[in-house]
Parts: sequence; C-alpha cells; structure tokens
Amino acid sequence: IEKNFKLQEKITMLQQQNEELRARIEQNTVITRQLSEENANLQEYIEKEAEEKKKLSRTNEELLWKLQEGDAVSPVKLPPASSTSFYRCSSGNSSPAKVRTLRR
Repeated sequence: IEKNFKLQEKITMLQQQNEELRARIEQNTVITRQLSEENANLQEYIEKEAEEKKKLSRTNEELLWKLQEGDAVSPVKLPPASSTSFYRCSSGNSSPAKVRTLRR
C-alpha cells in the first residue's frame, strides 16, 4: 500500500512537470512566431535601405557628373563639397526599432 501511495505521488509530480513543460513549449512557440515576424520585418527593412542606398548613390553620381559638366561650361567655380554631404538621408530618421511597430 505504501509503495502504491509513493507511486501515486510520483505520478502526480510527473503530471505537474508535464503540464509545466507543455506551458513552456507553448510560450516558446509564441516567442518563436514573434521573432520570425520581427526577422521578416527586419529583412524587409534591410532591403528597403539597400534600395535607398543604391538610389542615393545613383543620385550622387548624377550630381557629381552634373557638377563636373557645369564646371567645364561655367566660368564660376563652386567650392569643393564634402563627399559626406551627398550621403545624408533625406527620408528622416529610419531605424529598425520603427519596423517592430509596423506589424502586419
């Protein structure tokens, strides 16, 4: 009878552990989904940033070409511009933190 009682206690304890583990699995599944969604959003953000960088680079090249062509025609020379001024982003302060709030 005592052995049966101890086994019953062990069964109860193992059932509780099983329920706790199931709850943890469910919680981890929710977190995994959230992280996957955030990862997808960040990938989209990176792609958009890369496209904007390409666009800005093309614009920079075009402006430099126009500046050089203008210098050849114009008698007035413009002071040399800092190359970093051409790389400033005019779209505002975008950051990955903003992407998190753009859930679908």
